[in-house]
Parts: sequence; structure tokens; C-alpha cells
Amino acid sequence: MSEAVLEKVETATAPVKGGVVAYLQVDGALAAAEFYTRALGAEVVGGQPPDEQGRTMHVHLYINDGSVMLCDPYPEHGFASAAPQAFILTLQVDDADAWWTRAIEAGCTSVVEVEDMFWGDRYGQVRDPYGVVWAFNQPLG
Repeated sequence: MSEAVLEKVETATAPVKGGVVAYLQVDGALAAAEFYTRALGAEVVGGQPPDEQGRTMHVHLYINDGSVMLCDPYPEHGFASAAPQAFILTLQVDDADAWWTRAIEAGCTSVVEVEDMFWGDRYGQVRDPYGVVWAFNQPLG
């Protein structure tokens, strides 16, 4: 874990951006925050420091001009670990190919390779190491 991520988590607070804010429970929220900085250009803007077990109850990121929140599982408080399912986080971007490639190079796996779609946009999907599927949608013209 980088010192920069820990410093941001321990000292920063920032306004929430966006209308709907995803709050992801992942095993290793601080490591995920660091991963998302590489894979998705995220900025860590706040959170809580890790507890004695290395878990954190809150990390606030800005990704593509919106807020995404992260936390670790806390089964003793009714928040057991569960695999992500039945959702895709879609980012409206200006260059789907560049976003997809950066995510793949950081360690995501391909779900849908970027291509021009029937609805008129360029689109692709990746799965991150935490099981979350991210889509990149680029309007064409």
C-alpha cells in the first residue's frame, strides 16, 4: 500500500459527486483503491484509516468525475463478503479504447473487447481483480 493512499484516506474529505454513487464492498478496500488509481485513473479523496485487522470501513474515490465508495467486509456486523453480481458500472468516456487498455494493463481481464456497437457507441467491458465489471461507453458522433 502506498503512503500516498494512506495519507489521503487518513486526512482528506471531499464532496460526493454524481447522482447515484456506487458503494462497493471488496476484500481489501485500500488495495482496491490503489488498484483503481492505476486501472481507472481514480483519485483517493477521503476515507477512514484501517483497523487493527487491516480493514477499512470507508474509502472515497473520484473516478471519471464521479464518486465511488469502497469498504471491506465486516461479517461480525452483518456485512459478509459476497461476490459482485447483477450489475455493471458504466463510465461514459471520450476514448473507450484508452480506458479499456489502461484497465487491462493494470490487471483487469477482458469481458467484451472494445468495438463499435449497434446503438452507435464504442463500448467494451473489463472485470477487475475484485470481480467488479466496468464498462466503457464512448458516444460516436
